[in-house]
Amino acid sequence: MAYADQDGMSSSRLVSIIIVALLHAFLGYALVTGLAYEAVQQVKAKLNVVDVKEEEPPEEEPPPEPEKQIEPPVVSPPPLVTTVTPPPTVRTVDTPPPAAPIVPTAAPPAPAAPPPPPPVAKRPNPIPKGNPGNWANTNDYPSRALQQEREGTTGFRVTVGPDGRVQSCSVTASSGHADLDDATCKNIQRRGRFEPALDSNGNPTTGSWSSRVRWQIPK
Repeated sequence: MAYADQDGMSSSRLVSIIIVALLHAFLGYALVTGLAYEAVQQVKAKLNVVDVKEEEPPEEEPPPEPEKQIEPPVVSPPPLVTTVTPPPTVRTVDTPPPAAPIVPTAAPPAPAAPPPPPPVAKRPNPIPKGNPGNWANTNDYPSRALQQEREGTTGFRVTVGPDGRVQSCSVTASSGHADLDDATCKNIQRRGRFEPALDSNGNPTTGSWSSRVRWQIPK
């Protein structure tokens, strides 16, 4: 009886030990698993790990249907046409007589050169412009000679420049009165205008001109 009780107690104790061991194993597994999960989450937060979801592959399109080949229509070749070429016609052409040889003619004479312009006439003496009788008139009569009723004729010669003006005057024949001779050259030199003398090239040049003044008291 005592052996049986001892045997029963050993069996129940063994079962209890096994249950306790299983509980410890389960608790240890749960503890290890929880600690490992927390450690993984902390490391994942530090490493900023992003879960990448794999994209699903696109659906494959069905292959296109092959095109139907259209057979070309059968065309019959055109009928052969034979062209008959007539023989060439030969014409007889009269040969023209040879042309007369070309005889060169003498060139026409060159036109004669125009005659040279006539030489410019040389004018050795100047020509008065206007009426020389107005260059010394009764209004120019010296008053003293007029009072004394003195008259006379004065011959003179003037030198005319290229501009047609009198450059100088000289008495060639005296009237016998100095005041009449002086009045002659004074008025001729003041009023005389001329076409100047020309040289052999037609250029104006200096020349001389001679004349006389008759002093006469008007009646």
